[in-house]
Amino acid sequence: QQHENVKYLPGIRLPSNIVAMPDLATAAQGATLLVFVLPHQFLPKLLPIIRQHAHPSCRGVSLIKGLDYDEDKKVPVLISRSIEKAMGAGFQCGVLMGANVANEVAMGQLCESTLASRFAVEDMNEQTRLVFDSPPTFHVRHITDVAGAEACGALKNVVALGAGFVDGLGLGGNTKAALLRVGLHEIAKFCHHFFGDGVQDNTFTESCGMADLITTCYGGRNRKCAEAFAKESSSNSSGNSESCESKWQRIETDLLNGQKLQGTLTAKEVHMTLQSRQLLHEFPLMHTIYQIAFQGRPVLSIVDGVVVAPTPRL
Repeated sequence: QQHENVKYLPGIRLPSNIVAMPDLATAAQGATLLVFVLPHQFLPKLLPIIRQHAHPSCRGVSLIKGLDYDEDKKVPVLISRSIEKAMGAGFQCGVLMGANVANEVAMGQLCESTLASRFAVEDMNEQTRLVFDSPPTFHVRHITDVAGAEACGALKNVVALGAGFVDGLGLGGNTKAALLRVGLHEIAKFCHHFFGDGVQDNTFTESCGMADLITTCYGGRNRKCAEAFAKESSSNSSGNSESCESKWQRIETDLLNGQKLQGTLTAKEVHMTLQSRQLLHEFPLMHTIYQIAFQGRPVLSIVDGVVVAPTPRL
């Protein structure tokens, strides 16, 4: 009735071309472009319905920040690839990632985003970019590195937990800058290692890379909750793994008004991946963040994850 998201964007009227439709089948009927913006754990139940009703030529763009995990192969899986597999019939899915804090976008403040896609029909990439591009306030650049852009969107949330630990300890901008540098290096290394030669180094200087990492480590929900976690924890111990889990759940409930943390889930998936491949020693920052978040390592040890990091080779 108010045409407003009163819970998460109060006071901001939504555009008239956005129509609320509670029935998924009706919403997806004949769709030629699907935009996925929801917690990825809900996808398995929804995709069969969407597949049945979308147009045969339909394509997709995912804004989901996370990774799936293949328990058998012990490897991370891009959510866009999971969507493609579930939709079948040659369905292709790109991603839109970038420094796009929702309330700032809604207020019309200048921001950039990155569309990564490789749709079979070449002009469809530009047509899709134009769907999202809204100058002068919302600028979208196109790249072809879907894997790199999507993985950046997930992994930056892990680094943001480390940024929150730094803030909770009262450490300054120099420490956070060092953490961001090492974090970007480990993100790039992870992308190259697990997603192959298709990952392009230029991706990490796009909005989906460096810019998204910066804004998330200064203003995102993962940073905010990790700061609260650090302030509640002594500099000597964060408690056992059970108390860590319950603490994250309580902080999420208290601070996010129903929204969900992505960084803690991704940190677990990254840790499982690296541990199964015996690669934890090559990613000291991500390993340290996981240990602080879930294994009771002292929050102050976040600086160790920065100091011991090797010289980047990009």
